[in-house]
Amino acid sequence: MTFATIPLPAAPDVYAPDGAEVRLLVRAAGGTMAHFKLNPGEVSMAVTHRTVEELWFVIAGRGEMWRRDATREEVTPLVPGVSLSIPLGTEFQFKAAEDEAFEAVAITMPPWPGMDEAVHVQGRWASKVPV
Repeated sequence: MTFATIPLPAAPDVYAPDGAEVRLLVRAAGGTMAHFKLNPGEVSMAVTHRTVEELWFVIAGRGEMWRRDATREEVTPLVPGVSLSIPLGTEFQFKAAEDEAFEAVAITMPPWPGMDEAVHVQGRWASKVPV
């Protein structure tokens, strides 16, 4: 592994299994970093991960994150400066405010293995993403 420097790409590299725009950032042996974006009014598909957990940091916009595990369920307001965890086995879904895009940077540990990592689940809201 060597030094890596990657500027934020202007266009998405891929779309996540939940429908969010993904711009790939740096990676290391223990994890990957990516920028996620939902446009105004978009709602991701609800998913859970098979093998990874994530740490998110909101950098722009407003929205909400729904998370559920075997013992707890909550909806968290998403505004710049908020960080949150998505432990392994957590079902989650997020949405952007109607009037502005939502953006976050996330670290996935271990590194994101591929699109088969996410399993679609029943979420809190009806999804609204271009798929």
